Amino acid sequence: MKIIILGAGAIGSFIGALLSKDNDVLLIGRKAHVDEINKNGLQIKGSINNNYKVKAQTKLDKIDNNTLIILSTKVTDSEKTINEIKDLIKKDTIILCMQNGLGSEDIVKNLVDCEVLRGITTVANSFLEPGKINCASLGDIYLEKGGSSKGIVKMFNKAKLKAEISENIKERIWIKLFNNSTINTLTAIFNVKNGTLSNAQELINGVVHELVMVANKEGFNFDEKEVKGMIEYVIKETSENKSSTLQDILKNRKTEIDFLNGKVVELAKKHNLEVPINKTLVQMIKFKESNY
Repeated sequence: MKIIILGAGAIGSFIGALLSKDNDVLLIGRKAHVDEINKNGLQIKGSINNNYKVKAQTKLDKIDNNTLIILSTKVTDSEKTINEIKDLIKKDTIILCMQNGLGSEDIVKNLVDCEVLRGITTVANSFLEPGKINCASLGDIYLEKGGSSKGIVKMFNKAKLKAEISENIKERIWIKLFNNSTINTLTAIFNVKNGTLSNAQELINGVVHELVMVANKEGFNFDEKEVKGMIEYVIKETSENKSSTLQDILKNRKTEIDFLNGKVVELAKKHNLEVPINKTLVQMIKFKESNY
């Protein structure tokens, strides 16, 4: 199958590299990253150590029939990215949104007339330098149930990307949000790797309490103790990883905070709930962004 990774950062590059063994994969990314991949291949270190010869470009100029686009840009860039390729998209194009936060697939669905699916990954990767990715954890991939989901999952599993169709993708999205809104946001504020957060349990508890309160008002039934335990596990398993939000801050880039804790603050307002900790975290990230 022809696969385009639109937004070849740490996660997108990793997924594209593994899929490239049996598929025609094209990475679309930043110039320095693309140039290094085309010259020396894509190097992945950590849980996987390998060099992948995969095609890479800075711009997408055509989309063939029967193409899967894996959208792995920042969700803040979704609208701009899709509008730039809108005229190239065909009726049989499939767009898989593999992004953080709430509502990324809705942005894309409002812009195109092709199949759009939502996916979630727990892969923990970080961008070392152009052409080099660190894989701290292989994680799992979950896809919503849709017309093309079964074939995509089969393709992922063949490439050693552990994937499955989730009967309740919205719950999976919230579980990912719990992790991102806690681990990513706090590591970005404190400028630390994930593992250092094991010393911030009381703060994590406060964040999680508000997150679960809002999620359950949205119709879920999450157990706060279980969510805390899950986050503790992720912190331990990805202790050496630098979160994507921290990487954004270090590179003076806009974060996805509006679709993480920011979205939680927005939903809390809808339900007349107070979430002072999450509101403060959003303000702290915004302050960092304003000082670039």
